[in-house]
Amino acid sequence: MRDTRESRLLLVLLIAIAFALITVDIRGGEDSPVDGARQAAATVFGPIEDGVSAAVDPVGNAVSAIRDSGERHDRIAELEKENAALKAKLGSDDRNRSRLKQLDKMLKIAGEGQYGIKGAEVIAIGAAQGFSWTITIDAGANDGLKRDMTVLNGDGLVGRVTTVGPNTATVLLASDPDFTVGTRMEGNDELGFASGQGDGPLRVELLNGKAQIKKGDRLVTFGSQADKPFVPGVPVGVVSRVDPSGGDLTRTLYVTPYVSFTKLDIVGVVVEAPKKDPRDTVLPAKPKPTPTPTVTVTVTPSGQPPVDGQYQEEQ
Repeated sequence: MRDTRESRLLLVLLIAIAFALITVDIRGGEDSPVDGARQAAATVFGPIEDGVSAAVDPVGNAVSAIRDSGERHDRIAELEKENAALKAKLGSDDRNRSRLKQLDKMLKIAGEGQYGIKGAEVIAIGAAQGFSWTITIDAGANDGLKRDMTVLNGDGLVGRVTTVGPNTATVLLASDPDFTVGTRMEGNDELGFASGQGDGPLRVELLNGKAQIKKGDRLVTFGSQADKPFVPGVPVGVVSRVDPSGGDLTRTLYVTPYVSFTKLDIVGVVVEAPKKDPRDTVLPAKPKPTPTPTVTVTVTPSGQPPVDGQYQEEQ
């Protein structure tokens, strides 16, 4: 349309009519005379609006999905953090269960031997150069520990206290070559002296060169004068090899210790010796022998028919 005087008058007239219709519609309320026209317009333009809405909704959904995706990512990260914490807790619980088991075994030995013990945790190990086998524990003079006290755990003899500080102490392990302890054989009471050999078995020299000893025999500590440095009856180990006597005055044995010296965690220091020698009562129960299966073979004489469905090979 060209911009003329007539077109301008027409535009002004249309605007005036529009305002008049709006005024009439507002004043008419539900009985507005233009309601029918509004419904007709809705009928015509409604499908078009639905189409536009359908076209726009995927975009809105995408934006919403991106927002929800961020929220899900945060939730996943939170769950992963919770799972990591749970795994750490479970690992800690496993370690606590293991330590509780060690403590129970140690208390059982202390009860059977009537040893008064002070529990401690291994907090450091000594340098292994030159076959020096020591550990440091988190108990010392303030806990009643003194030099030359016996140290054990739930398996048996660990060593003896050599140095004591206010809150820590050093223990020489039974595996150290400088370590020696008097031993007594279970059952026959043969006496000897066990010495450490680093990561090898203990070497035991029996005083009786003609003693009848066999693989599988067990040893305990004999005990020292005034129970220092060793109290009696602490399990030492099991005989794994016996050297021939050869007419010597002593006899050499090799003993696998009960204690694993590379896996020490909870130990007990004997601060009060038993009133009487527990002898062999602290030793663990002997394992039951495994029965050997026997096989019976029945031979059918040649020329006779098989019995009870047995197969007979032709000769």
